[in-house]
Amino acid sequence: MTTPPIPRPGRTWMWAFAPYALVAIVHIVALAMGATAISTPSKIMLMPALFLGVALAVPKPRGPVVALLLAAITASWLGDSAGVFFPFLPTVPMMILFFAIAHLIYIWLFLRDLAVRRTARWSLVYVVWYVVLLIALWPALGALAFAVAAYGLVLGGTAAASTRAGTIVTWGGVFFLASDTILAFLLFTPTLVPPLTDPAVMLTYTLGQALIAIGAVGIVRARRRAAATAAADLPRVA
Repeated sequence: MTTPPIPRPGRTWMWAFAPYALVAIVHIVALAMGATAISTPSKIMLMPALFLGVALAVPKPRGPVVALLLAAITASWLGDSAGVFFPFLPTVPMMILFFAIAHLIYIWLFLRDLAVRRTARWSLVYVVWYVVLLIALWPALGALAFAVAAYGLVLGGTAAASTRAGTIVTWGGVFFLASDTILAFLLFTPTLVPPLTDPAVMLTYTLGQALIAIGAVGIVRARRRAAATAAADLPRVA
């Protein structure tokens, strides 16, 4: 009986994310320089590049966990491009909608399919973050107050749940939270934010998404490797 080959534990698969890294760097630099002709299309290219990285880093069959990860990346892409894809609808509510979908998928993955440890006790700090954020922004939120409050719960939930999926994903949750926090102040209190806030939003966002994707792929590959090792050992046990 021929046993399946055991995947090697090397990190060469991380090169699959090189196109994403390149697009992210180009986008952030263009944003900092005010080069709209470059920053606008490069932003739309970010999540497709990350999607490609995940697809290349996990060989077939990819399974439901990878499918959910790709779905979250797709929802994030729609959130990033809401103003371009849905110009006839209000941009901020559409961004909130699609990113909320992405975060709900991430929460599901972190709590169930990618969980490798218990939720960190220190993640309770996200409760403090949520209260402080709402106190600071509430007067400026207007009609979007309750939508932002609900989205904040989902965002904080993602960051807390990410602590179950290992260190890399945890840091992804931290950076994603930081990005949306900076973005909230940029959207609702634009006169109070310092220069280069836009690049700061995208730097933390691209880091957050990359760390979540890379950490998730690492877990999936490690589990496949363990399963392949167990399968290879079966004939010996028999």
